[in-house]
Amino acid sequence: MSGLRERKKQATREALMSAALRLTLKHGLPNVRNEDIAAEAGVSPRTFSNYFSSKYEALAARHTDRAAYQAAALRAWPANEPLWHALTEATVQAWEQHTRPDAAAPEPERLAATRLLVDEPSLQAEAVRLALASQRELAAAVAERTGTDPDRHLYPHLVAGAVTAAVQAAVGHWLYADPPIPLVPLLRDTLRLLAAGLPDPSTQGNT
Repeated sequence: MSGLRERKKQATREALMSAALRLTLKHGLPNVRNEDIAAEAGVSPRTFSNYFSSKYEALAARHTDRAAYQAAALRAWPANEPLWHALTEATVQAWEQHTRPDAAAPEPERLAATRLLVDEPSLQAEAVRLALASQRELAAAVAERTGTDPDRHLYPHLVAGAVTAAVQAAVGHWLYADPPIPLVPLLRDTLRLLAAGLPDPSTQGNT
């Protein structure tokens, strides 16, 4: 019974997130209210407030889910695997949840949503808040894996910050790439370069 209840809760959450995105893309963020999102998802405003505190949180919720999945996947990865391999796989798996890895071009709805989160000024504060929270969670997972203390050691925070920045750079490149490119291979390449210490491409004959 508890499993069914959790699936129903997750389905309601997904419906609210999708409704928030649809209405925002159709009407513009300033013209969307929490009540509108609830009605679009077929639930009451009270139900909306049980899941999200604002339309901004509903729109950014996939980032929260992805960050939680990333940290959990890192914790679950075999302990004998190298740290950066585990980090790369955990990060890629988190993004694969909402991205077709074989897609040559981004799905229009997902691309529009991501651009909205990046470019909408009223969403930037929420995006920064979520990024900092997810970075702390990833640092805690890195600390567990490396036997360090996030309250005393810089290393887990440095790793988490570097991974977060690398993912942001990859997503920014993917958003505006012309012609479009698939995201998942780009994430792998980005984290591979980071793990290698970001070698200078001018010394390797690259342009």
